[in-house]
Amino acid sequence: MDEALIASLLAALPLPTLLIGADERIIGANAKAEHLMGQPLEGRHFITVLRQPPLLDTIEACLRENTPRETRYLSNDGPRDTSFVVSCAPVDMGPDRGVMVSFEDMTHLEEAGQMRRDFVANVSHELRTPLTSLLGFIETLQGPARDDPAAAQRFLGIMQGEAARMERLVRDLLSLSRVEAEERVRPNALVDLVATLRAVSHALRPLAAEAGVDIALDLPETPVHVPADADQLAQVVSNLVENAVKYGGAGKRVELGLAIHDEDPHLRGPAAVITVRDHGAGFDPVHVPRLTERFYRIDNHRSRQMGGTGLGLAIVKHIVNRHRGRLRISSTPGQGSEFRVILPQERPS
Repeated sequence: MDEALIASLLAALPLPTLLIGADERIIGANAKAEHLMGQPLEGRHFITVLRQPPLLDTIEACLRENTPRETRYLSNDGPRDTSFVVSCAPVDMGPDRGVMVSFEDMTHLEEAGQMRRDFVANVSHELRTPLTSLLGFIETLQGPARDDPAAAQRFLGIMQGEAARMERLVRDLLSLSRVEAEERVRPNALVDLVATLRAVSHALRPLAAEAGVDIALDLPETPVHVPADADQLAQVVSNLVENAVKYGGAGKRVELGLAIHDEDPHLRGPAAVITVRDHGAGFDPVHVPRLTERFYRIDNHRSRQMGGTGLGLAIVKHIVNRHRGRLRISSTPGQGSEFRVILPQERPS
């Protein structure tokens, strides 16, 4: 087969592809294959290039039996491991036969599968603890505490708390699922941020009073409109302020502010910036990149005591993404934390 024709055919293929001749040497390789395995490839025995025994066995079987085969190939692109499905197909090359070997990158599917498995494991773990408590107390109420009204009352209070914890988790899971489903659809209804922030602040004042925290507002006098989903935006502000109240510390202040930027560097355009700041213990900045991951907690025990599900900031991130905004988090140990939600003011075209 003409070498120029081989090179042209391989270059037209969308996957990294090698052509191996009957003498087990590489006749041709496209640029994607050279990028995956390094250069040069042509003229080398395929064993010196591929090296992984399952793949070598598959190619040899395809050459020997003249039948298509499929296997896996594992590699890495530096920061992460990669996984490929390798298809080996016999090729008629005139007097001889060869094997065309193509590599389909399945890394994104592997990662998605791992994320699903991790998510199921995390949900199972979060539900198992309250369920175990409920089952234990039910067994106690049916047995030793059957005729003890005081113990029964105490246990029922604990059971109510555990059931409420499961209800919060299920509610946040449903909310996260709904937000993710809508993330690609940008809202375009105009919402007054000033009114939204005032409403959220008013709704959370009883919680703040119970925690001994004061919510201080710094809002413009006139309405500030952005294209948004009113309910989701209220959820963002509510989650951030509620976290600040819970972790800001009794006797401290939570500041809720709104500012207008004619040219925000993060969005390169006009923006409205919501700021939620507390003056609590703060946290090490090393945690910032992971704070919006599902179920990530800096302090697991304290978070559960406060009624946290570990999903609040993940929900915030997805809602902000849907609004084509930015979420910026900063904290200094001993000096508190600041969360900024930067929203574009321009109505989408």
